[in-house]
Amino acid sequence: MLEFGTEVVTAADGSIAALLGASPGASTAVSIMLNLVQQCFPRQSATPEWQAKFRELVPTFGHQLADEPELVNQTRTRTSTILGLVTPQQLGIEV
Repeated sequence: MLEFGTEVVTAADGSIAALLGASPGASTAVSIMLNLVQQCFPRQSATPEWQAKFRELVPTFGHQLADEPELVNQTRTRTSTILGLVTPQQLGIEV
């Protein structure tokens, strides 16, 4: 049977985990892996040190971007600048 999608399989105690199936797209891979890390390391993930590292790696960690359009714009601009891309603002496009 041919199926598309991604399945996360973990031991009940979080001692082992696997990401199975079709390769997830770039837009979901980080989210899936962050959830997996939090599931496998619940105590550590809740510590201030790990939370700070998550925010360092993913500045929007813990935010609901659908509810924060200004943060979305800031993130797009930051990402475009880092990658050397033309931002919508540079093109005169209102976002």
